[in-house]
Amino acid sequence: MILIIVLMTVGCDQVSKELTRKKVESEAFIPIIKNHLILTNVENTGAMLGFGQDFPPILKRFLLQVLPMLLLLIMLYRIMSKPNLNLLLIIAFAFVIGGGLGNLIDRIAYGSVTDFFQIRLGIFKTGIFNIADIAVTLGLFMFIFLIVRGKKSAI
Repeated sequence: MILIIVLMTVGCDQVSKELTRKKVESEAFIPIIKNHLILTNVENTGAMLGFGQDFPPILKRFLLQVLPMLLLLIMLYRIMSKPNLNLLLIIAFAFVIGGGLGNLIDRIAYGSVTDFFQIRLGIFKTGIFNIADIAVTLGLFMFIFLIVRGKKSAI
């Protein structure tokens, strides 16, 4: 089940990014739901909200490629080696791993991550994000929910 969630997350993420790169002009502004859900095409050479985009190349490679790969492998090993983990915890980590891999693939293959969604609701405005970001965020919220509810298992 872990592998299915990870592969589906990576697959949806990579297909959506490829479609965006091919069909949406750079920095376009395409309202999907009025001006509340926007489709665009932005290449992010840093991490979340562009953090680290001006770092020296060796530091950027370590922080945005090597370190995330190590963390994803450790997470995958930990959830695969624990037989009695809560099902929701497994799903949460599978989303984080799948989303992390999706963005890592972009960083290695293209040197940047393709972001394309933005939400605008009144004064609330998100940064520009992608399917991988949604998966990581969903996984982290699930993890926090489980901790608050007292259903965590030692990882």
